Amino acid sequence: MSIRVLLADDQTIVRTGMAMILAAEDDIEVVAQAADGVAAIQQTELYRPDVVLMDIRMPRLNGIEALRHLHRPGAPHTPKVVMVTTFDDDEYVHQALHNGACGFLLKDAGPRLLAEAVRSAASGEALISPSITVRLLREFARPAAPAAPSPLSQRETEVAVLVSRGHTNTEVAAALHISAGTVKTHLTNIQSKLGVRNRVEIAAWTWKSGLAR
Repeated sequence: MSIRVLLADDQTIVRTGMAMILAAEDDIEVVAQAADGVAAIQQTELYRPDVVLMDIRMPRLNGIEALRHLHRPGAPHTPKVVMVTTFDDDEYVHQALHNGACGFLLKDAGPRLLAEAVRSAASGEALISPSITVRLLREFARPAAPAAPSPLSQRETEVAVLVSRGHTNTEVAAALHISAGTVKTHLTNIQSKLGVRNRVEIAAWTWKSGLAR
């Protein structure tokens, strides 16, 4: 089955370019486009996409507020949301992390990375890439005050650190000589112990705690 995608960006040329790139992928279908946050919410409710590529800076309602609305408690449909950003969006990155964004994509990303971002979000498996997500987390994750001892076991800590560096489940499994299924079990336990929702929040916690450094 195709991954259903909604593109939300106020720049027509950006939406058109992403739509053309994704149309060439056999397993991805662009089902709708929106030019602002309000339209993104309306189109999401109408088309129920699996993944939304959401620009941060949009008129009427910015991407952070639209993300917060889509992930509100009791929402009838909660798609995976990848924020489309540039490195000067630093004031928004922390907000996006804590409102359920599952990754970040640069506007000048190439075709391969764009398709990878969609597939990764749909599977819930990967951060977008070490070159983007790790740099963002390093730069913008707020340093934590001295904290209580980590609730994670040694193996869970190893998994969390590798996730924070952008590794997929398969790469984590290979690095630690365990099965991909075991990695998924560890990730479930990590999310439960930390009270986080996804891999990006695991990565953010790992950077804040100092473990990733």
